[in-house]
Amino acid sequence: MQAGESKQDIAKWLSICTRTITRVYNKYQKTGTYKPEPLNCGRKPKITNQTIQAIVEKIKQQPDITLNELIEEFDLKISQAALCKRLKKLGLTFKKRHSIQVNKNEQR
Repeated sequence: MQAGESKQDIAKWLSICTRTITRVYNKYQKTGTYKPEPLNCGRKPKITNQTIQAIVEKIKQQPDITLNELIEEFDLKISQAALCKRLKKLGLTFKKRHSIQVNKNEQR
């Protein structure tokens, strides 16, 4: 368009809609670049990384703490399942061993 070509000629040459040419040109006039805007898609986490680090420290101090206790102590606005998923991503699990001793003669 700066060299005198029309939007229709450019659209035919690129095999795209003239509306696309208009949008790209308007974006260039506003921002000075053709680059797309960064994508900010997806849901934002309700727990910050600082909170996660504090939770990990608490788990190290008190390994038998439950998910409910963590949610209450840190006043989290998430479900047990959401917290469990987040901790599993960090490699932490909540599977506990049974403290009952197994009889040596008994088969498992």
